[in-house]
Amino acid sequence: MDGIINVYKEKGYTSHDVVAKMRGILRMKKIGHTGTLDPEAEGVLPVCLGRGTKLCDLLTDKTKKYRAVMLLGKETDTQDITGRTLSENPVDCSREMEETVREAIMSFVGPYLQVPPMYSALKVNGKKLYELARAGKEVERQPRPVEIFTIQIEDICLPRVTMTVACSKGTYIRTLCQDIGRRVGCGGCMESLVRTRVDRFSIEESLRLGEIEHLRDLGEIEQHVLPVDCMFEALPRLTMPIEGEGDKLVHNGNPFQAELTEDGERYLQARVYDSQGCFIGIYGYDEKKRRYQPQKLFLGGAS
Repeated sequence: MDGIINVYKEKGYTSHDVVAKMRGILRMKKIGHTGTLDPEAEGVLPVCLGRGTKLCDLLTDKTKKYRAVMLLGKETDTQDITGRTLSENPVDCSREMEETVREAIMSFVGPYLQVPPMYSALKVNGKKLYELARAGKEVERQPRPVEIFTIQIEDICLPRVTMTVACSKGTYIRTLCQDIGRRVGCGGCMESLVRTRVDRFSIEESLRLGEIEHLRDLGEIEQHVLPVDCMFEALPRLTMPIEGEGDKLVHNGNPFQAELTEDGERYLQARVYDSQGCFIGIYGYDEKKRRYQPQKLFLGGAS
């Protein structure tokens, strides 16, 4: 199997746990996930299979969407409810405070510089931040540019706020909750988190590990694996003709002239297939050399 399967990561599992269990369920080694979710978070975790593992970095960069519950009036060392309490403050539950909270939340829509949390997998001098944090050490972290595309406030029942956030890669919703709480003036942390979407993968179409195991037993699992080339549907398609040297060139990951394809078109970037319809990878057209150059290959051991 080569492609991507939309897994629902349940609470208590790490992303690595999901990959390990998927290897056992599908009896294959070449499996990778597309971006970590905290053990207490749940929701969409696209998992790449076989040659689809070459998509892991690409999917990590995609827009993500979360439903979060923020608890105001409390800060912890992990920025979520599981951490050690650092401070607690009373929260005014008046309508005026609700409006203040609403304004503070919406002020984060757009680009902003976010300081990564100490309890994260980011590395500083070769050490993961959470390893340093568990050892009682705190190091300076440089703010990183992230972007909050949209925030939908679903419910305000102070001290809790339920909201849906669409954001760029590298955004920590835990940190966003803390930053909002500090802007309000009472502090805050994340109480719960569900990832509802990663690019085209939605929570409604995700499968729990138990469901995947059941589908495997029925022999129906491949029906739920999205082929690799579906991730590039927006690009035009180029196919090698049945006769000629085109297949040999692309099977070896070599450049080829536009004239070798069925239609002879020149595109800035295209999906390339051999004469049998097997997806080869992504090629870009080089105007100077007047030929297509491989950019990302998915055939055999190509990278």
